[in-house]
Amino acid sequence: QVQLVDSGGGLVQVGGSLRLSCLASGRTLDNYFIGWFRQQPGGARIFVGAINWNAGRTYYSTSVKGRFTIFTDNTKNTTYLQMNSLNTEDTAIYYCAARDAYYSQLASNWDYWGQGTQVTVSS
Repeated sequence: QVQLVDSGGGLVQVGGSLRLSCLASGRTLDNYFIGWFRQQPGGARIFVGAINWNAGRTYYSTSVKGRFTIFTDNTKNTTYLQMNSLNTEDTAIYYCAARDAYYSQLASNWDYWGQGTQVTVSS
């Protein structure tokens, strides 16, 4: 079992930045992927990006590539989502997720989830 706690959301103006955190516990994350998804009201949970815990290789959706960066601090069992150049379309609840397999852009393929953290970008 993996427990995930995500945090760091808040209110930011257009063009601003936020850093979300995802703290993992329960077991080692060797060979796991950590993913980030977001969900807007009434919408599906949409893939944002993912990172391989061991290799550190990252994958991003086209909508955030170049603006968002995922990285880990393995000593703290924490994954971060650095979000820059935010716009109003980035407003959503953000979730981190874990999977003991290659990453997937489908939320239903992920095994463990954080509780979500709200990000609101205001104009």
